[in-house]
Amino acid sequence: MDWLLSLDFALFRFINLALQNSLLDWLFPFLSWNPFFIPTAFIIGIGLIWKGGTRGRVFLLLVVVVMALGDGMICNSIKHAIDRGRPFEVMPDARVLVGRGSSASMPSSHAANWFAATTIAYLFYRRTVWFMLPISIIVGVARIYVGVHFPGDVLAGAVFGTFYAAAIAWSLDLSWRFVGQRWFPLWWPKLRFLLRPDKPCETISTVSCSVDQHWLRLGYLLIAVLFVARLGYLGSGKIELSEDEAYQWLWSKHLDLSYYSKPPLIAYAQFLGTALWGDREFGVRFFAPVIAATLSFLSLRFLAREVSARAGVCLLLIVTATPLLAVGATLMTIDPLSVLFWTAAMFSGWIAVQQNSTRHWLWTGLWMGLGFLSKYTALFQILCWSVFFVIWKPARAQLRRPGPYLALLIILCCTLPVLIWNAQHDWITLTHLAERGGLDRPGRLTTRFLMDFVIAEVLLLNPIFFAGMVAAAFAVVARPRGDALLTYLFSMGAPLFLFYLLYTLNARVQPNWIAPAVLPLLCLMVVYVERRWTQDRRFLKKCFAIGVSLGASAVIFLHDTNMIRNFASRPLPPEIDPLRRVRGWREMAGLVAMERDKLLQEGEPVFIIGGHYGITGLLSFYLPEAKAVAASQPLVYFQSSQHPVNQFYFWPGYKMRKGQNALYVREHKAPRPAPKQLLEEFESVVDLGTRDVLYRGRHFHRIQLFQCRNLR
Repeated sequence: MDWLLSLDFALFRFINLALQNSLLDWLFPFLSWNPFFIPTAFIIGIGLIWKGGTRGRVFLLLVVVVMALGDGMICNSIKHAIDRGRPFEVMPDARVLVGRGSSASMPSSHAANWFAATTIAYLFYRRTVWFMLPISIIVGVARIYVGVHFPGDVLAGAVFGTFYAAAIAWSLDLSWRFVGQRWFPLWWPKLRFLLRPDKPCETISTVSCSVDQHWLRLGYLLIAVLFVARLGYLGSGKIELSEDEAYQWLWSKHLDLSYYSKPPLIAYAQFLGTALWGDREFGVRFFAPVIAATLSFLSLRFLAREVSARAGVCLLLIVTATPLLAVGATLMTIDPLSVLFWTAAMFSGWIAVQQNSTRHWLWTGLWMGLGFLSKYTALFQILCWSVFFVIWKPARAQLRRPGPYLALLIILCCTLPVLIWNAQHDWITLTHLAERGGLDRPGRLTTRFLMDFVIAEVLLLNPIFFAGMVAAAFAVVARPRGDALLTYLFSMGAPLFLFYLLYTLNARVQPNWIAPAVLPLLCLMVVYVERRWTQDRRFLKKCFAIGVSLGASAVIFLHDTNMIRNFASRPLPPEIDPLRRVRGWREMAGLVAMERDKLLQEGEPVFIIGGHYGITGLLSFYLPEAKAVAASQPLVYFQSSQHPVNQFYFWPGYKMRKGQNALYVREHKAPRPAPKQLLEEFESVVDLGTRDVLYRGRHFHRIQLFQCRNLR
């Protein structure tokens, strides 16, 4: 092995140092990466979709799948397993002509991607090998010349890329031949082989299967693919926890009937997730993609039963291309649970009304009760039911049956844990919600929050789909008694949205507060479009294609904003990066750990005080020594206060650590004096100044640190 390493180093020195000249110094960084590559690839992709026929579209699909699996999972996994340092990390004299990558060196992802693309292109278009292979080799050499990979890294990337591209392509082709013939017997004869899409059909399937069943199976397949992709994304570790996720992870270490600001179900969900997968990001977020898959399944089945399976598949694509819902499929906060139970109650309630089913009313009550235990917004669904009964006269017959009242009884039972906990804690949640909603201030009318709310919702709900929901809602308002299903879906979503829209005239409303209303309104839009499909088919197809394309691009970008570097040759500024709140926290914890180690050298125990509930939760999670004792003897505390400001007030504080030292941490853009409470609690407080928290060399956060000695 030593001679191989020596050869690798010698070849690197030859290419990186001995071959250097001004022409290659300009050419190879350009070939390694340039701002024209992504736009060119995008144009080629559009051309293949438009003019490439079946062969071009299947080729493009396989390239996307191979790149996603190969670069996102295979290469990253191998890099973490081998963990080889970059040349500039082990060779001081290495010349680096491009940005210094933060990942491990072997294998080269650039080489793997290019050779994978070359392999797929060869399988579909044989002659492409004459220009794709030379380009791949030159790009591989360029990665060595610019100083970011050893020759062995490039060779490994070429081998791995060629192998997994061929393996994935042939596996998908074999799977399609097996699954397609059985699941999609009406569609399969038109495309029998993925790798030979133009081969004519020799046999006609005689399997009895309706087109609707085909769409239903396609929906199941789409749900499964998205579920696996989301799990893979979470497992890749591309994003860290948000402040709320880390804060609620601490709740899961102190299970209770309720909490200061939220009902208890999020804590129990995170407790179960971390019990299955451990105290890591994947465990905290495991149930987010599970909930997303469950919601997709329920929505598909509902629309397949009430409208058509094709409408159900269209809804799945729309939901996937709606940024607000896509975020909820990866981040585990209270919103995924709230949306799940609101939607489940909506679907079971429709069956209860249609079938006069007391059993389904009981299920509706249970889902609404669990929704309340997830987020207090669930109580608005009672208002939505009231609106439906007022608008749709035939539904009022249910009010003469026991079903709705039994549902209310179940909801009331579900409120008991929250009521008991608040009765024990001076009804602090009511005070907090009043302050959060601006109800503790004199009422005033203002329009300064209205446009912020509308613009945020238009962007987060996808402009095309937002317009579609508004159009469908106005159609129902114009004919409130025209269609029972449309009226019902309108009633389950529009009242909540309109309430918060009007509430912006009094206080700021967060964009996610309307989350439970989104799926009912999207269902409303899909059903309305299905009713008008024969009249405006061409226009609606264009709107659907534009909406899904636009939304999918936004969702992909939101999952990895680092790709903006590929378009603009520079990263997105941190202050406008949507992923800023889930990046840089591990680095922050590392800075705090270094300062704590310095203070520990004085011989006294050192604990940590956070100036914000989010910082406190994140440090508890990302400091290994703090995570290990989070449930028993905390190492990280929130600063003490005279009255409740968050859940930490109700847990043991650091008063029992008398005589010990502490490190106070808060996030601030500019230095500020230490809090008065801190000065009173310790004999001395020394300002250590600010520290910039870097993520890939960029300033993502800034923290201020204080050394606090001898707790009184």
